[in-house]
Amino acid sequence: MTSGRAPGLLLGLGALLVLYLGYPLAAFVYRVTVERGDEGWSVPGLWPALEVSVQSSTITLLIGVLGGIPLAYILARRRGWLSSAVLVLVQLPLAVPPLISGILLIYIVGPYTFLGQLSGEQLTQTMYGLIIAQSFVSAPFLIVVARSAFRAVDPALDDVAATLGHGPLARFLRVDVPAAADGLRAGMILMWLRAFGEYGTTVVLAYHPYSIPIYVDNLFSSAPLSQDEAPTILAFGVAALAISLGHVRRTARVRRRPVPLPVAPVLTSPVPVGFDIDATVGTFRLRVAHPAGGHRLAIVGPSGSGKSVTLRVLAGLLGPGAGTVTYDGADVSRIATERRRIGYVPQGFGLLPGRTVWQQTVFGVHADPARAAWWLETLHLHDLLDRLPEQLSGGQRQRVSLARALAGDPRVVLLDEPFSALDAPVRAELRRELRRLQRDVNLSTVLVTHDPEEAAMLADEIMVVSDGQVLQSGSCRDVYQRPASAEIGRLLGIDNLFEGAAGVPGGGLPIGLAAGLPAGARLLWQVPPEALRVRTGPPPSGTDGSAVDLGQGRVTDVVDLGRTVEVVVELSCGIELRARTLDGPDLSVGATCRVETDTEAVSVWPEQAVTGPRRDPARLA
Repeated sequence: MTSGRAPGLLLGLGALLVLYLGYPLAAFVYRVTVERGDEGWSVPGLWPALEVSVQSSTITLLIGVLGGIPLAYILARRRGWLSSAVLVLVQLPLAVPPLISGILLIYIVGPYTFLGQLSGEQLTQTMYGLIIAQSFVSAPFLIVVARSAFRAVDPALDDVAATLGHGPLARFLRVDVPAAADGLRAGMILMWLRAFGEYGTTVVLAYHPYSIPIYVDNLFSSAPLSQDEAPTILAFGVAALAISLGHVRRTARVRRRPVPLPVAPVLTSPVPVGFDIDATVGTFRLRVAHPAGGHRLAIVGPSGSGKSVTLRVLAGLLGPGAGTVTYDGADVSRIATERRRIGYVPQGFGLLPGRTVWQQTVFGVHADPARAAWWLETLHLHDLLDRLPEQLSGGQRQRVSLARALAGDPRVVLLDEPFSALDAPVRAELRRELRRLQRDVNLSTVLVTHDPEEAAMLADEIMVVSDGQVLQSGSCRDVYQRPASAEIGRLLGIDNLFEGAAGVPGGGLPIGLAAGLPAGARLLWQVPPEALRVRTGPPPSGTDGSAVDLGQGRVTDVVDLGRTVEVVVELSCGIELRARTLDGPDLSVGATCRVETDTEAVSVWPEQAVTGPRRDPARLA
């Protein structure tokens, strides 16, 4: 009952406010239309006052656009005490009564102040004074709304534009302003309306020339109330027109130049990426290093481990103080992002709102239209050139983001979990597509992912990170076959990987697997799920020695995966094993069983033999 009453209560409260706001307007419209209370049109000064208000409000808005929007952008992007202090200063005119604001301005631009005397003419009681008064009280409306609009813009859009070669000013004008256009338009309308209706500050600082509010005040004091009806109608009409303009939406441009004939990229030399990073983002510290080796690197780790931060450092988005980055042996740490000639595919794809597929693809400074046409055709997007981002599926957006990153022939392509949001068939298709591109054009890539299968498919080298540090790095074969710890094995999705000690009872290593190893040595051992056999009954007698009995256990789960069946067994020693077979054994949860495998299927290696790659980043060149 309570949840059913809440919407009704909210509707009632909203209706009361609408009634409160709308009743005076309705009463005025009734008087003007029914009782013909439309006097005051012939009173001298009406039209000049309207002209003064419109001119001064428009000039005030232009001043706000030129100064207020850049200030709002800076306040949205910067943090710290100085930005907070400036924001408080900007908001003060909203809290101070307008009459008090006028008195404050008298102390700044009055006839006996430094600025008043410096100007050589009186700033008050002129159009200049009117504009100063209106700007002081109306600019905060634009700045506050614009700041919120800029903060709502996805930061990835700026990052993508930088990697596409656009400098700070170009990113502001071509990315941030269009993305925040709705909020900026609302702030501009509010500022203009606030300036148009300003009275308190104006009456103190610039009584002359008359604006509409001053004109109405004089008329109200010296003439019948009916003569105020004409300026009231004008004020309502102008306000309605301004608000209507704020709701006008520009239709997205879909017209484009003819698409050139596709030109395939040429085979390029590999560009290995090396880095030594020591960066702090908030309270998170990242210390990772990787010597330049192969030109296809994958960074794997759990969420929050520093993978995406690493990629942003490689792109130069955190500045030169984040560490040393080399492309093909050349130090690029102090080269601005827009000059590095890289491709970048962020999480979420970073497509620019209001731009078609073709416009997205050729947005880069170095984008070649002929090359863009080739990538769009290769990625099966040539029939979608005029579509906007909201008209595309997730897989299509991913393809557009990839085509845009490749259209400028980048030296290195940085991919931040590019397939994580896609369904399985699309993800598999795009993985194969990217692998083919890596092979056909020698594409150099750094891939961030939490999917170990994806990393193995798209990289020659792999780096495993956790909590901002490197756990292990090396070739994919070495890392996957000999992970340095059980934790790394878990991050790589390796089943049945355990730590143990040779020759120690209860050391976690089945008897017979540590032959020839020194007693007490810390070991890792692993057996593939496909190599395990789960049997019921007593252990077989007279085995040929190639089989290893891993012990007795209890079935804790049986999972039918469609093409295979997974059986989870908890051994008596506490180890949990996963066996996978094509035809599921006749087992049920709780059944007693034994697990065995072949000797050659079990891998055993000393733990210390694979800890070498975990170097101190500070010592890496």
